Amino acid sequence: MAKKQVCAVVGIGPMNGRAFAARFAKEGYAVALLSRSTEYSSKLAAELGDARAYACDVSEGSSIAAAFARVNEELGPVDTLVYNAGSGTWGTIDDVSDEHFERAWRVNVLGLFQTVRAVLPTMREAKRGNILVIGATASLRGKPFTTAFASAKAAQRSLAQSFARQLGPEGIHVAVVIIDGGIQNRGDTSREEGTYLDADDIAITVHHLARQPRSAWTFEVDVRPFKENW
Repeated sequence: MAKKQVCAVVGIGPMNGRAFAARFAKEGYAVALLSRSTEYSSKLAAELGDARAYACDVSEGSSIAAAFARVNEELGPVDTLVYNAGSGTWGTIDDVSDEHFERAWRVNVLGLFQTVRAVLPTMREAKRGNILVIGATASLRGKPFTTAFASAKAAQRSLAQSFARQLGPEGIHVAVVIIDGGIQNRGDTSREEGTYLDADDIAITVHHLARQPRSAWTFEVDVRPFKENW
């Protein structure tokens, strides 16, 4: 029996992280769930079946290297990386501390840089792979209260574009998904239909990027609910 392709989802929570992991598991991937704490991800891994939870703090390069060494040993080389880790303190320049500003950059930018470096050798060996970065409205514009978050997400998008331009000719697809709007899980009726994104529907788009033919790759796609004012 052929070995399953491996999808690594970095940043596991009960909405997007769960939905991404569930979609790729449904599509036949072995899934590595990476997050700072494994309390939630271990339960999710048990529900998904062919999935494993790994402790990984993306603000620490040594933690990233150790986690992906285990993934490679236990599941195999990563075919698709979904970088869903995000951090940012809301506030203006008058409110955000130096520490919170730096942490937003560490998680969103340096963490992505070091994570890609961890998966790149085996993708290059295979001459294929997907690096899918989960962005936000703040990736494209800053507002007074997103001083830390927007600057980090914009830098993340530019970093991903640098990766895409370099790695595309090597057969490695790099793409950014801009999520523009609030998110709910399917079945949650607390908000009016059309005013929020369904996490499972976002995951369908993310999985589609991993299956795109090389002759028509997408670098950036934005998703929003149909009643979103944009």
